Amino acid sequence: MKADEESTSKLDKSSSKTGAWKCSICTYDNDQSLVSCDVCGVFRDFPGKSDSRDEENVSGTSKKSKVSLMGRSLFDRPPNSMPKSNQAYRFDAPSPDDIVSSGKSSRTFPKVTTMPSTSVKISHDEPGKKGPVEIRQDNEVPESFPASSLPNKHNEIESGNPSSFEDEPHMLANNLQSLKLEKHSTKSRNIKTKSNAEYKPEEWMFPDKEGTLSQLNLAIVGHVDSGKSTLSGRLLHLLGQISDKQMHRYEREAKQKGKGSFAYAWALDESVAERERGITMTVAVAYFFTKNYRVVLLDSPGHRDFVPSMISGSTQADAAVLVVDASVGAFEAGMGGKSVGQTKEHAQLIRSFGVEQLIVAVNKMDQVDFSKDRFDYIKLQLGHFLRTCGFKESLVTWIPLSAMDNQNLVATASDIRLSCWHQGYCLLDAIDSLQSPHRNVLKPFLLPICDVIAKYPSGQVTACGKIETGAIRIGSKVLVMPSGDPAVVRNIERDSSTCNVARAGDNVVVSLHGVDAGQVIQGGVLCHPDFPVTIASSLELKILILDIATPIIIGSQVELHIHHTKQAAKVVKVLSLLDPKTGSAAKKSPRMLVARQRAIVELALEGEICVEEFSNCRALGRVFLRALGTYRTLYGMVVRH
Repeated sequence: MKADEESTSKLDKSSSKTGAWKCSICTYDNDQSLVSCDVCGVFRDFPGKSDSRDEENVSGTSKKSKVSLMGRSLFDRPPNSMPKSNQAYRFDAPSPDDIVSSGKSSRTFPKVTTMPSTSVKISHDEPGKKGPVEIRQDNEVPESFPASSLPNKHNEIESGNPSSFEDEPHMLANNLQSLKLEKHSTKSRNIKTKSNAEYKPEEWMFPDKEGTLSQLNLAIVGHVDSGKSTLSGRLLHLLGQISDKQMHRYEREAKQKGKGSFAYAWALDESVAERERGITMTVAVAYFFTKNYRVVLLDSPGHRDFVPSMISGSTQADAAVLVVDASVGAFEAGMGGKSVGQTKEHAQLIRSFGVEQLIVAVNKMDQVDFSKDRFDYIKLQLGHFLRTCGFKESLVTWIPLSAMDNQNLVATASDIRLSCWHQGYCLLDAIDSLQSPHRNVLKPFLLPICDVIAKYPSGQVTACGKIETGAIRIGSKVLVMPSGDPAVVRNIERDSSTCNVARAGDNVVVSLHGVDAGQVIQGGVLCHPDFPVTIASSLELKILILDIATPIIIGSQVELHIHHTKQAAKVVKVLSLLDPKTGSAAKKSPRMLVARQRAIVELALEGEICVEEFSNCRALGRVFLRALGTYRTLYGMVVRH
C-alpha cells in the first residue's frame, strides 16, 4: 500500500514539472514544446492572452478560455456535477468523437445545465466568402443562425428543463453542416433564376419579313450502304454546290483507290478513315437552296457503331429523308427480320427526337429494273412499321429514285420504266413541299452544344449547334452550362459566313470570350444568363418500349441519349404502367416491362446532364434509351428531374 502511494506521488510530481502545461479542456499534461493539446487538439492558453474579465474555474477548467463552443459543451461540467469516478471505461457508451460526428447526445453523457457565455458567429463580408470567426456575448444573436434554432434560456431555467442545453451539440452540428453546404452551393446561388413567363424578347430578336428564306434542317438517315452519302453528293452537284472541277477530282481520286462508285460520297466523306472504310463515321454538313428554304443537309452515319453520331444529327433536324435500299436482300437486312436493323432504329430515333415530317427515298431502283411491285412491297412493309413509331401517313412522302442514274432527284424521271407508273414529286420538290418549322423566339436563348473547337494558344473557344429558342447577337452575354460560367459572344457564323444576329432554328458557330475553354464541352448548353437550364443526375421518364430482348426491371442498365450527350444510367424504380389509350396509370410498381408497353420509370445517372422537363423545352426533354450490350431501343420524355 505504501509502495502504491509512493508511485502515485512520483507521478504527481512528474506531471507538475515546469516542462509541462495542462490543457484547459481535458486537463491532460502536455509537453512544453507543444502549442496544442496532444489529446483533444485545443490550442494552448498562453499566460497573459486569456480574458481577464473571467477568472472563474469550473472543476479546474477555465470557463472563458478561447475554445470552440462545441468543445466547451462537450467537456465543461457544471459546478454541482459529480466528480470523476475511477470506473472502467464503458465501451457501449458513445465517445465525444461519435457525438460530434453524429450530432446526437447520449443518454449516459452528462447533461450541461449551464449556458456558455459566448457563442460562435461566422461573419461574411461578401456573399459566398469565408469571414473571420468572432466571439459574441450571450445577448447578441448570431445572424448566420436562425432565431428558431436558439433556445429560450430564461424559460428553460425557470421550468427546470435542460433539453435545450442537452441538444446543443446536435444544433451546432446542424448549423455547421448548413454552413458547409452553403459554401459548396455558392456558385449555384449566384446564378439568377427566373421563370419563362418573366422573359420579354427584344425587338431585334424577331426575324425580318422581307422575303428571306426560312432555314430547314434536313437529316439524311438510313441503313449502312443504302446510298445516303452518294445521294447527298449527287444532289449537291446537281444544284451547283459542288463544281464540275471538284467532282472530277473526286472521281479521279476514287478510281485510284479502286472505289469509282464512291466519287459522290467522297464529296461529304472527307476523312481518310471514312474513305478507306467506305462508310460515313461523323455527321457531314452541307447547304443548298430551294424555292422556299435554305436547307442545311445533315448526312448521318448508318453503321450501328456510330449511332451516337447519328443521334447528334437527328436532334438538330426539322425533317428527315430515310434512304432505303430497294435491292433484294438489302431492304430486308435494313429491316432486320426478327431483330432491329438500322432502317428501323433510325426511324425510331428520328421520331423520338421530334421529327414528324419524313421523306422515304427508295434508292437503287435501277437494280430492280424500277419495279413497281418491289416499290409497293417496300411501302407496305416499312409503312406499317412507321405507323407504329408514331408517323402520320399524311406527313410521310414516298419517292422512288436512283442516285447513281440521276433518276427523280431534281427533275421527274427520264427513264420510261419509272415514269410510266410514278408521276408524283421528285426528291427536290418533296423537300420544297415540307411544312415550315415553327421557330420560337419568344423564349430565352438556348443552344445545346454539338461540338467544341478550342484554340488554346489564342484562348479562343467556339461552340457549334442549333439554336432551339431565342436569339443572340455579337456582344450578347450567355451562360455556359453545366459549369455556370458567364461568357460574351465575340463572333457568330451561319452557313460559313459571319452574321450579326442568329435566331431559333439557325445552325451556328459561336465564338466565346471570357470563359475557360475547358468549361465549354460537347453536351453542354449555352443559355440566357437569367434563365439557366437545370442540371440533374436522376430523371423520371415516361417511356415507350419498342423492341427489347429481355424485360426491363429494377437495376437494368441502359444508355441514355439526350440532345448531344449520352450517359450510362440504371433503372432504380418502375413507378407505374400506363394505359396505351388513356395514358393514365393502369398498374402501380410493376415487376417488369416488356415490348410495346408504356411506363413511368426513374433513372439514376452516372453523371450530371443539362435537362429540362418536356413540357418546358422539348429539345432538352426528349430522351432515347439503348439497352447496354444490345441494340434494342426505347424512347421517352422527361416528366420530372
